Amino acid sequence: MIALIKGTLMEKAEGEAVVMTASGLGMRLMMSANSLAALPQAGQDCTLYTHMSVREDAVELFGFAHKDERDMFRRLISVSGIGPKSALFVLGSMPLSDLRLAILTGDVTALSRAQGIGRKTAQRISLELKDRLAQDALGAAGAEDAVFSAASEPEAQDALGEAMLALKSLGYTPQEAAAALKGVKAQASTADELIRLALRHMAQNA
Repeated sequence: MIALIKGTLMEKAEGEAVVMTASGLGMRLMMSANSLAALPQAGQDCTLYTHMSVREDAVELFGFAHKDERDMFRRLISVSGIGPKSALFVLGSMPLSDLRLAILTGDVTALSRAQGIGRKTAQRISLELKDRLAQDALGAAGAEDAVFSAASEPEAQDALGEAMLALKSLGYTPQEAAAALKGVKAQASTADELIRLALRHMAQNA
């Protein structure tokens, strides 16, 4: 399994790029619009994370400018009915932080803007991935220590603290996370519920 490629960017076109490795092997990689935009000019060095898809009729290599995008790609292709090319269209339709937000809040309109993704498929993406993304955020934040003092009960304070850390791990500032959580903290008692409500609150007030 090829996990990463480092070499010289030889060319890039719509949906793909060719990278020449030090061994003289030219690798053709399928890529999202966002990863292609992040590449340097032809002739310069680049490093790409990769995912290899092996089928009976084809072997395809997919490239990603960032590991987080590759992780999201693998999440997307785990959704029933979403193949690798559809996953690339979804990834290229918006910044990765916006995609996470759309999935977590069930924003079908945003998800269905991707080429080939209808409303039913968008709903399925959100339904199958939102819980996993919320758990990912909690896991990423779990190693940190924090206290969210707005809670009165110890259990609620723990849930709010976890939710605060999770929102920060998704790229929100402490001020944004705190403001959103203060607006929804009375509506839920678990971290997962608080995260989803806070993300929905921020999306509605964006």
